[in-house]
Amino acid sequence: MDTRFEILGSIEVRRDGVPVDVGHAMQQRVLAALLVDADRAVSLDALVDRVWGDVEPSHGRRRLYGYISRLRTVLAGDGTTIARERGGGYRLTADPSLVDAHRFRDLSDRARRAAGDEQAEALWREALGLWRGSAFAGVDTPWFNAQRQLLDGERLAAQLELVDVRLRRAQHDRMVSELVARAEAHPLDERVIGQLVLALCRCGRQAEALEEYERARRRLADELGVDPGAALRRLYGRILAGDPDLSGDPDPAAALVDAPSAEEEAEDDSGAAVNPVTGRQLVPRLLPADLSLFVGRDAEVDEACRLLDGDGPGPLTLLVTGPAGVGKTAFAVRTGHRLASRFPDGQLHADLRGFGDEPADPFTVLGAFLRALGLRGGTVPAELTERIHLYRSLLAQRQVLVVLDNAAGSQQVRDLLPSGVRCAAVVTSRTTMAELGCRRLPLDVLDSPTGLALLREMLGPDRTDAEPDSARSIVETCGGLPLAVWVAGARLAARPYWPLANVARALADEERKLDELAVGHIAVRASLELTYQGMAAPTQHALRMLALLPGPDFAAWALAALLDVDLSEAEAVLDDLVEVHLVQAGSVGATGIRYQLHDLVRLFGRERADRAVRHRDRTAALTRLLAASLHLADLAADTLSVDFQGISQTELVSWRVSPADTGHLLADPLAWFTDERQFLIDVAEQALDRTEAAPAAGLATALTTLFQVGGHFDDWERLQNRALKAALSSGDRHSAAKLHRCLGELTTILDRYPEALNHFEQALLLAEGQGPTYRAGATAGLAYVHRLLGQYSSAVLHFEKAAELARQAGNVNCLVYATNGLGVIDLEQGRVEAAVERFTECLRASRVAGYRPGEAQALRCLGQSHRALGAYPAAADAYRQAVAISADLGDRLTATHAACWLGDVLVRQGEHRKGRRLLAQSLWTYREFGNLWGEAATLYALAEAQLASGRPALARRRAEAAIRLWRQIGSHTWLAVALDTLATAHTQAGDHPAATRARDEAAELRRA
Repeated sequence: MDTRFEILGSIEVRRDGVPVDVGHAMQQRVLAALLVDADRAVSLDALVDRVWGDVEPSHGRRRLYGYISRLRTVLAGDGTTIARERGGGYRLTADPSLVDAHRFRDLSDRARRAAGDEQAEALWREALGLWRGSAFAGVDTPWFNAQRQLLDGERLAAQLELVDVRLRRAQHDRMVSELVARAEAHPLDERVIGQLVLALCRCGRQAEALEEYERARRRLADELGVDPGAALRRLYGRILAGDPDLSGDPDPAAALVDAPSAEEEAEDDSGAAVNPVTGRQLVPRLLPADLSLFVGRDAEVDEACRLLDGDGPGPLTLLVTGPAGVGKTAFAVRTGHRLASRFPDGQLHADLRGFGDEPADPFTVLGAFLRALGLRGGTVPAELTERIHLYRSLLAQRQVLVVLDNAAGSQQVRDLLPSGVRCAAVVTSRTTMAELGCRRLPLDVLDSPTGLALLREMLGPDRTDAEPDSARSIVETCGGLPLAVWVAGARLAARPYWPLANVARALADEERKLDELAVGHIAVRASLELTYQGMAAPTQHALRMLALLPGPDFAAWALAALLDVDLSEAEAVLDDLVEVHLVQAGSVGATGIRYQLHDLVRLFGRERADRAVRHRDRTAALTRLLAASLHLADLAADTLSVDFQGISQTELVSWRVSPADTGHLLADPLAWFTDERQFLIDVAEQALDRTEAAPAAGLATALTTLFQVGGHFDDWERLQNRALKAALSSGDRHSAAKLHRCLGELTTILDRYPEALNHFEQALLLAEGQGPTYRAGATAGLAYVHRLLGQYSSAVLHFEKAAELARQAGNVNCLVYATNGLGVIDLEQGRVEAAVERFTECLRASRVAGYRPGEAQALRCLGQSHRALGAYPAAADAYRQAVAISADLGDRLTATHAACWLGDVLVRQGEHRKGRRLLAQSLWTYREFGNLWGEAATLYALAEAQLASGRPALARRRAEAAIRLWRQIGSHTWLAVALDTLATAHTQAGDHPAATRARDEAAELRRA
């Protein structure tokens, strides 16, 4: 019999499609109260509250027993039972998929994960088709009313998701009537209004779309006292502007969240947890892909979900424990995916590597989490305590699941646990962490039937059923440890001609020879030993060498360096290791496959390395790896040509990838660095652990350009500070000078000018007697900071000295940089013709030398000169060229320097909307990178743009924001400029006393 339970409407039960009489209204309430938590216990007190609320009748519990007894009779024979729980309460045991509310939620989850819009539309329609009216129709108690409101909200969300899908499928002409009705039912829901406005626009009914927006604006103002939100205002602006992309935009979400206008930006000053382009909260999805081969553990996964769905105060933490190889990681990933829909604000994941040689530290993990939540560049705090506070603040009001895998102890996880009451965490560890307040779920080894089921999944039923005794022996010899069964099964799967009996005998023999390793490792070692002994000697050596690598994954070039072979030979060896499942071929990056070693395979390989690899050979291999990393990083940085330091790392490179392979790997240097960033950091830190200070410092220095272009400022600071400490401890003045110069550049970008000055000055002290090359870059950096602070006499002195040193060293990049700096000072002091002459020379020299960042910088500064002369078309052309070059280099921050001023001149040319929009985008980028100087400059430009548009109130607000930042930075020159703009805004607004005060302060600053 097919019995279905329906609560999305009146409460009904249908058996084979025919309605079943389940009794009077009170019995229906009891049934519905249990169905909401199908297959889960409901306490007696909770059940009474659900059925009667605060008006429980006399003998209410006695009546409840009677209702349940009669319901049992009605449902008998359907496989549905209502069981009394130990300690009180009841559990209705039924497949949740037979309850329409649970099926609705399951279909909704599947629709959100659907591979395409056609499938998603079908699933959304099926989910919404389950509704027959208002949930629990006719029932009126506080609990049922709250549940009804919750379900109604989920229904509306599903309807809106379906609308988005249909809009993407160009069904707008068939939806207008439906959307009009929904807008009338939900007059204050801006997403509903936005969908209607977008559909009308796509139907060619722009006037009606604008009228609908205006009605919504008035309603929001009258009833709530607010303006429409940013997304709806952006859509309105695009319709007014006749945006040609709007009618054909395939994604309604994109249409509603295009880049912010000037009026919209800058209201959220946190710079965090929102998409810097759209302003929407970022939703991190960091869980690894769910495993296709996951056998057993169904009861444990269900229990984990139950434990994390309790009614107690949050946030909830579940600790999953068990021995190595028991499958904790796979279990946590599967559980995370099962729970993902309950945490709509995202899922964070980190492998803490707690039992490896290099456990992840909370500082680094928090940096990764904060970036996943939307922070970039300098907005990621430099101190651990600040990271913890910001992380907790961001999660305080969200529903986020945090999965922390392979933790060594509570100290490693305590700062990473979420604070939000609707958040949860899953932690896996080999230890019990007695001091951690959490719920616990121990994982044991697989029982024999489940272990056999796993082996059967890997080998097929025919093969395992043909040798049942051998299959059972393999599972038992592996001790039911999932990893051991998997390794043995993988070896057999790769060799379909092998009898299972041979492997069973070999495993048994090898196990008797094992030594003192813990019980949890025994079967794994036996399986790995069997595989290892079957490999050729070169492949065995490769596994031993791979076990020495730092970090969780690697590319083939790393093995080539370890083995001292070319790339093709390393790839062939990796193919052999992948075939026997000792190495996993993971994700495919921009420059090739990323490979991985399981932790236990790595431990096994290190055991063999300790036995078979001499210390000098190990050291030589790691030295080649460090040299290859330095060589490739240096070439990648040189290809981008962003750096002006001009210090070669060639003397530190003792081993290189072949030129042909290098060309292939670095065809796209930024893509290569994106793939290799963490690996390169790990290599540098491994070298610092081995006290190889000079080449490690060289690698840290070589990464400067890549860190800068990618905005990885926290990685930059942490690695180079550690390398600097090592260099100073070892007396390596050359390396220390380079690192001080690089850290000076970083702290300049982060607007920490006193630190920057100190770094550059230390670099100059350490560079004494080392020739002009070392001193030129540090002197130029020192000059740049003085210029930012408006200290022009010091800036000119240092720029001129830097230019002289650069000529002596033959460093064209630094010469261009210094000459350009002198030109900027000329420009800021009103000597426009002298500035143009310097910028023109910089442009010529940069093009001759192929120094593209210098070319972009010269073009940007020529644009500034044309702007100062009122030649706006020429300025716009120069800015556009500068933006294009920087964007081509992948340097978003530098591209924004030009884009900001392009926006300014567009406003001055009368293209107000386009200019303000570009300025708004620039402001978001500066905030994304945490660049205060750029943010202040953009706010100043926005103020000027608002003045040009006749909006003095908005101009005053922008100018005041810029002034606050200029005061914080300490740049008196630009503070005076912004005060002049503020004075003009006050004058236009009629506030002449305020205008006089602003002008007087600006004049006083200029006299100082």
